[in-house]
Amino acid sequence: MSSDVVKKRKPKVIRSEAGTPDTKRGRGEGEQDVRVYNEEVELEGRDPQQDYILYQETCASLAKLMGEIQELKANGVESGTKQRVDVLHLQLQNLLYEVMHLQKEIGKCLEFKSQHEEIELVSEEEFFKDAPAEISRPHITREDHHQLTLSRLDWELEQRKRLAEQYKTSLSSKEKIQKAIEQKREYLSSLQPGLHNIMQVMQKQAEVARHLPPPLYVLFVQAGAYGQACDKRLSVNVCGDVDEAKALSRPPEESQDDESDSDAEEEQQNTKRRRGTVGVQLDDKRKEMLRRHPLSLCIDIKCKDGNVLHLFFYYLMNLNILTVKSKVSSSIDLSVAVSAGELLNSESLLNCLYASDHGNETPNPANRYQFDKVGIVTFADYVSDLGHPYMWTELMGSGLSSSHMEKTMKLLRGRLQARLALHKQFSSLEHSIIPVSSECQHLFPAKVLSALTRWTMLSHQEFAELSFVQHVVKAGLVQETDLFFMAVVERGTASLRAAVVLNPRYPDVSPIFCLSLFWKGERSGRTDDNLRAIESEVNVFRTELQGPRPGFQLLTNQIQRLCMCLDVFLETESQVSDGSEGPKEFPREKMCLRTARGLSRLKPFKYIYPQGFFCHR
Repeated sequence: MSSDVVKKRKPKVIRSEAGTPDTKRGRGEGEQDVRVYNEEVELEGRDPQQDYILYQETCASLAKLMGEIQELKANGVESGTKQRVDVLHLQLQNLLYEVMHLQKEIGKCLEFKSQHEEIELVSEEEFFKDAPAEISRPHITREDHHQLTLSRLDWELEQRKRLAEQYKTSLSSKEKIQKAIEQKREYLSSLQPGLHNIMQVMQKQAEVARHLPPPLYVLFVQAGAYGQACDKRLSVNVCGDVDEAKALSRPPEESQDDESDSDAEEEQQNTKRRRGTVGVQLDDKRKEMLRRHPLSLCIDIKCKDGNVLHLFFYYLMNLNILTVKSKVSSSIDLSVAVSAGELLNSESLLNCLYASDHGNETPNPANRYQFDKVGIVTFADYVSDLGHPYMWTELMGSGLSSSHMEKTMKLLRGRLQARLALHKQFSSLEHSIIPVSSECQHLFPAKVLSALTRWTMLSHQEFAELSFVQHVVKAGLVQETDLFFMAVVERGTASLRAAVVLNPRYPDVSPIFCLSLFWKGERSGRTDDNLRAIESEVNVFRTELQGPRPGFQLLTNQIQRLCMCLDVFLETESQVSDGSEGPKEFPREKMCLRTARGLSRLKPFKYIYPQGFFCHR
């Protein structure tokens, strides 16, 4: 390129966007000259001839340069071509190697066998049906096969984890069961000697049972069957003299009838001649008529707490009736509470197991005629020695035994538990402590100021002589078989007496309270409306005071309510002398919505929990 061309290079210009012919120049401090280039303006100011000459010079310079380049290439043409071929060949080899490598990788990928292909996955329909939405993701997996496979594998993993946990649990349960089986096998192996002895005893019992009279045999079979099937804590044993039972060769009815007839004839013939021995003969006849079979049956009813009710069943051969006596074996001291003496007494323990079944008279109507012959007025005079002939006892030894067995056994066990619970409560009541369990605390306010000061037992005659219980006696709500007690509740100068009637069927039958208050005179439920209301609070609302089933806490809850109601009565009683809201002796401790209501001025005895105030019913 010629130097003229280089010299003719123009300075830096800026082409105008608008294409105006003006040339702009601006200069600032520290800046170079700036020119704005406009091609049309430049063409107008140039000479075409000079431009043509410049064009020719430029072409000549380019031709010269190309000639020089061609000359250079002509001198080194052989070596340059070989080098280029080598470079291209090397590139080709590299490409072929890369292609081969990629082919190998593709082959490996195609030949790769994933472990999931060996897994038998659930079908797609089952997968979308059972898998949760966060795993199945149907909006994605239905269109993307790869995502579908991943989701199915996730679901398979979740299922396998769950099954693994179940397997561990089952394996642990299996080990426990196997261990229990081994223990039972060892226990059964150790039982063989004991079973042999038991079988011998059972064979002996079965041999002895053959000599039982029919009613006792029926009871033996039915009670044993019930114990094996339903109550493992029940046992039956035969007691008595087997040899004497074997010696009985003829039915007792015939022997008694023959003897009675012969005795009657002999007595008619020799009445005047043998007056001095008539009494002795009648005694002998009574003894013979009341004679028991040599064999008896003992049934033991055990409770979970270790207490046992022993029942002894006897058969009176000439009267053809069954009698029963009872005895209680307990791990606790039964002599602590004085007032509880009658609770476990064998004479009254089983009274009224069924309603109105007192067990003082025989259920066999024929016995009345037999008693007339020997001068027996009532069988009740002999129950202490012979046992009580309850109606349920007769049913247990009859063909109806199986239909009454379960209910009777439950009643007997419930009777024992109820009496033992009362025995424990009476021990606390005698020490002026009212036991209230945690389950029943919500029935009473936290602060009860009236307190039990005395708890004693009364006889039926002592109870019947009380003036404030006559309405209960006349209504027929009191029986001689009931248990009677006197509770005294005091606060300050006020003393409240409560005569309590406890039915033998407690807690199925609620105790009855009769009240008499000594404060500013004497008043009772017959003369004072508020005392009558307190009696209702204690006697009527059984469902509120029963406590947890089976309701053994009913009595103590009644006594605690009695103390609570006495507090309300004394604190809300108006004092006429100075017009104050309550007597100064009894400051207001209970919150009441209204202190009195109605013409009778009844007081609010109903306690509202958990608000802690009293209102009217």
